[in-house]
Amino acid sequence: MIRISNVKYPLEKEITEDNLKDIVCKILKANVLDILNIKINKKSIDAREKRGGFYVLALDINIKNENKYLKLKDVSKVEPFIYHIPKKQIDKSPVIVGFGPAGLMSALILARSGLKPIIIERGKSVDKRSKDIDNFWKTGKLDENSNVQFGEGGAGTFSDGKLTTGIKDYRCRVLLEEFVKASAPEEILYNAKPHIGTDRLITMVKNIRSEIISLGGQVLFEHQMIDLLTKDNIIIGVSIKNLKTNEIFNIDTNNVILAIGHSARDTFELINNKNHPIEKKPFAVGVRIEHSQEFVNNAQYGKFACFLPPADYKLAVRLPNNRGAYTFCMCPGGYVVNASSEKNRLVTNGMSYFSRSGKNANSALLIEVYPSDLDDNNILSGIKFQRELEEKAFIAGGKNYYAPVQKIGDILKGIGSTSIGNIEPTFKPGVTPADFKQIFPNFIYESIRLGIIEMDKKIKGFANENGLLTAVESRSSSPIRIIRDKETLQSIKYKGLYPCGEGCGYAGGIVSAGVDGIKCAEALINSL
Repeated sequence: MIRISNVKYPLEKEITEDNLKDIVCKILKANVLDILNIKINKKSIDAREKRGGFYVLALDINIKNENKYLKLKDVSKVEPFIYHIPKKQIDKSPVIVGFGPAGLMSALILARSGLKPIIIERGKSVDKRSKDIDNFWKTGKLDENSNVQFGEGGAGTFSDGKLTTGIKDYRCRVLLEEFVKASAPEEILYNAKPHIGTDRLITMVKNIRSEIISLGGQVLFEHQMIDLLTKDNIIIGVSIKNLKTNEIFNIDTNNVILAIGHSARDTFELINNKNHPIEKKPFAVGVRIEHSQEFVNNAQYGKFACFLPPADYKLAVRLPNNRGAYTFCMCPGGYVVNASSEKNRLVTNGMSYFSRSGKNANSALLIEVYPSDLDDNNILSGIKFQRELEEKAFIAGGKNYYAPVQKIGDILKGIGSTSIGNIEPTFKPGVTPADFKQIFPNFIYESIRLGIIEMDKKIKGFANENGLLTAVESRSSSPIRIIRDKETLQSIKYKGLYPCGEGCGYAGGIVSAGVDGIKCAEALINSL
């Protein structure tokens, strides 16, 4: 197989197999009958009007006599990628705590290896979880164990399902191929900015769970790990509570993958109380910023906006106060959603369906928080800081998990909002105009203001006075890291414990969390 890179394809022209064959024949000066197969390997958009606007493609081609084309510019030989999972046997099944992207992928790999993992998930299966979330958004009645943060699929299930990542690891391809096998759209294999959407994610997660069970794995929903059982610093089991019956029982195991997610605060406290080495790490907090999708399309695509999919953006700026501000988890055609998981604490997140057909675009606008900003004597001070913001946001919302909102024009003037502009809020069950000075410490409040001003220099109109801010976005990443050995990926205190994924401080999104789950599963298999 050969790959042709940097193939330019007009934005206004439909991508078809015949059109691709015509382009390949021109580039290679080949006969169309020699082309056996064409697949898109990468697809990105260059919508700069001065350059005319085009898709930039990398094409994988099966063609007769492929070696004669290898001397041409942008042509290279590629080999099919094969991922191998060795078969193993073990007396005691490994236990995975948490069924988000990290737990999901580690369970799949272990099940494929023949190890029959037992997954412990405090939340419900994704269908039951969806009903609880819908009820919460309608009524404000929160289930603390079944919400946007907790349940099958993890927090990423109710997001845009964005699959972009900054890590370079062959396991990214493994993850994407597994997602496609489980019903994710094939385009995630080649789009430069792939996403699945919450609607497709729900089906995909269920399909992966079905395969895990078919291979002998077990999934215990509505069960919570309440203790790690150890002897001589070796894992010998876990203590589990059935949240429906309050029954407590133990599972004997010598291997635990701790894929708990960034909101499992009680588990962080458990690990800390067992004197496990934990370190503080930088994290970020802020708001959701909401514009019309039409504005974002025009700002990003210009004259090409009418025939391109909904546009996104990704911004990062260094502020005059030397603090970083950036956008995260941008949701084209999406919704700002209520992601609370604790009573009387309000949290926001962003979500899109696969079609991204909503009227508004939203993104987290986050400000860096460093360990030096917090109480040095408390290793969990980041969690305390997050909770304080969430409690203030709940109070500012006024009732029933309404979210406090502020117009961009008002925050730039340093005044509270008493009304909403022409951006209709998507947050449910409702919103309350507020003054964010009552929520954020001054260094965060001022950084949000400065960040909007600086980002407006990159996307003109970003600071439009009618844009809407919703508080508080506090769960973008974990404020702690549960320390593990760099080679074995096991805890540096307890043999057989694998701190894994975003909650333990080793990932920052669906792909990186899933990849870390694969790595921990591989490490466990290799240790046997």
